[in-house]
Amino acid sequence: MAATAELKWKNTAFLVIDMQKDFISPGGVMHVKAFEDVVPNVIKAVEVARNRNVPIIWVVREHDPLGRDVELFRRHLYGSADKPKPVSKGTVGAELVDGLFIEEGDYKLVKTRFSSFFNTHLHSYLQGLGVNNLIITGNHKYVFKLRIVSDKRPSMRLHWIIIRLRLSLMPLLLPHLIYI
Repeated sequence: MAATAELKWKNTAFLVIDMQKDFISPGGVMHVKAFEDVVPNVIKAVEVARNRNVPIIWVVREHDPLGRDVELFRRHLYGSADKPKPVSKGTVGAELVDGLFIEEGDYKLVKTRFSSFFNTHLHSYLQGLGVNNLIITGNHKYVFKLRIVSDKRPSMRLHWIIIRLRLSLMPLLLPHLIYI
């Protein structure tokens, strides 16, 4: 029975996206109050993935403190010397939110755009693991989901764990989601 369960998860990886203090913690530069509610369930989902030996990939934004690698429409957030810069490398805001930790064997992928595939080596990393199923969770900005759907490789199947959804249109846009 245990061997069957392990086979079920063999070609699966778990992506945890943008669970950083600047987005989730009160006082974070890009704080969205609704994201605070998902943290306990993301913690539980990570625990389940670890118990099933599913590789965990922590996808985080980390930007140059001068904003040289951010989208043009965000550059204004990096212009002032007096204001904190969102998810800048080495800052508290770029750290994972309290309760989430990268453990040995987990993988940290740094991105600078909405997509986890754009200008990263996520696809080749997943190929190296033999992954063709992705389980995705995070702070649930609808943009990251839509970007992954458009950027993913055709051989990959996506499975979403939607822990708390604020957008009523999402089931119409992405009907294959798994809701918990």
